[in-house]
Amino acid sequence: MTSDRYTLRQLNLMVRDAIEMELPDEYWVEAELSECREHSGHCYMELIEKDERTNTPVARASAKCWRQTWQMLQPHFERTTGQPLHAGLKVLLRVTAQFHEAYGFSWIVTDIDPTYTIGDMARKRQEIIRQLKEEGVFDLQRELRIPMFAKRIAVISAAGAAGYGDFIRQLEDNEYGFKFEVQLFPAIMQGEQVEQSIIAALNTIYEATAPDGNPSGTYDCVVIIRGGGATADLSGFDTLALAENVAQFPLPIITGIGHDRDESILDMVSNTRVKTPTAAAALLIDNLLQVLTRIDSAQQRMTMAISQRFANQKERLSSLQSIIPVLAQRMLSNARHRLELIELQLQGYDPQLLLRRGYSITLHNGHAVRDPQQLKAGDVIETRLEKGTIKSTVQ
Repeated sequence: MTSDRYTLRQLNLMVRDAIEMELPDEYWVEAELSECREHSGHCYMELIEKDERTNTPVARASAKCWRQTWQMLQPHFERTTGQPLHAGLKVLLRVTAQFHEAYGFSWIVTDIDPTYTIGDMARKRQEIIRQLKEEGVFDLQRELRIPMFAKRIAVISAAGAAGYGDFIRQLEDNEYGFKFEVQLFPAIMQGEQVEQSIIAALNTIYEATAPDGNPSGTYDCVVIIRGGGATADLSGFDTLALAENVAQFPLPIITGIGHDRDESILDMVSNTRVKTPTAAAALLIDNLLQVLTRIDSAQQRMTMAISQRFANQKERLSSLQSIIPVLAQRMLSNARHRLELIELQLQGYDPQLLLRRGYSITLHNGHAVRDPQQLKAGDVIETRLEKGTIKSTVQ
């Protein structure tokens, strides 16, 4: 057994001295967060580096940001990036090496560059958008139309959230007296569970279908709203899975997740994007108002058309009333003239006129004899003259 023995503490102190001597400076390091949590005001991170081809981890390390530094870095990062530090983000950290004899090695974070994260977020967003377009689903929602009489509304929001309350009050207090049927489907609207929670709510809405299996038989549209939460915590709305579910949903989806920064991917693939829950309510009210305006306009046009038609018919009847007596008189005169002509024609055929002119008519059995061959000996014939009748027997 060697005489050069050390206690564990002694050996760790030697490691500490070596690290402090060899790594005395601060260093900027690129890494991905595999874990990020706060405790007692401090931030504890697990850093990871992955192989770009296989996506397998090739390096790991722990990092800490002490309370005093974290209180300055956290709000700046969230204001700049629009989201908090969370697992999956790529970050650029300024760190110093620290080895504690009781707790081991870790990197101590002294600064964070949010612009690096923004760049990575932008790359991820563009990659998701590219993939959605390649799948042919990016514009599917915009092919749908919010129904004219959209009154049955499925709402995805956090139960009890201020934004949901604002949305309901806006609908109920509308000045036109429109009545809406609203069904809330509660979901987590901030943090890492946003994606799975909203997808679950969409699935529930889809399953709550009418008897014919069509969700449009139950709801007219879906509204996803968020209000009253941290405006920085919006990363959950920029995921591929959520975008695919929203883009391919069979009902038009309106988003009002309450932020003024660039559109989230959820906004991009939805049917209609507004900024706030109250704006979403105003959109639905205005949709019904436009329908009411169209109905009123159509009613006015119909009333005017019917009135004009009545006026035209009345004018036509008035014209006919002045024309009919003249026509009737002309028709009667023409009819009288035709009767006179007929009467003259009938008079021309009167046998009595022929008798007066010296003609006679020979009858046999009441029929005029036109040919002597019709008679035979013994037949009795009757000859009519102007002033009498002669009966004869054929010999």
